[in-house]
Amino acid sequence: MSARTIRSVIEGQEYVTAPKNMAVRDAARLMKSHNVGAILVVEDDKLVGVFTERDALFRVVAEGRDAGATELGAVMTENPRTVQVDSPFSLALQMMYEGGFRNVPVVENGRPVGLVSARDALGPDLQQFIAGLET
Repeated sequence: MSARTIRSVIEGQEYVTAPKNMAVRDAARLMKSHNVGAILVVEDDKLVGVFTERDALFRVVAEGRDAGATELGAVMTENPRTVQVDSPFSLALQMMYEGGFRNVPVVENGRPVGLVSARDALGPDLQQFIAGLET
């Protein structure tokens, strides 16, 4: 299994934050402009949730909510599981696999510093992780 740390995975990556009172439509535009599939929702510099493409589709579009009037706080995943910046990347992979989610916020001293996603596992880490599950 890869010995990479979360820090090495997120190094140089951009992550996007938004306040929980931001409208979903504005958040979607923010996600589009940064070409990301998830954003960290913060309040007073503390992580309070994650909002993803799936949240937009399942919790907003599928439920017929008005994206211009619905705030992130109403449709985000609250209090998401997180990983520490110096944890092994394999821990994030295991969390995603067991929890059935695709993104894990990265925190350091209680503050968000990044986001790892299933996309980060493409390549050698994914192959090693799958091989480890089969043993």
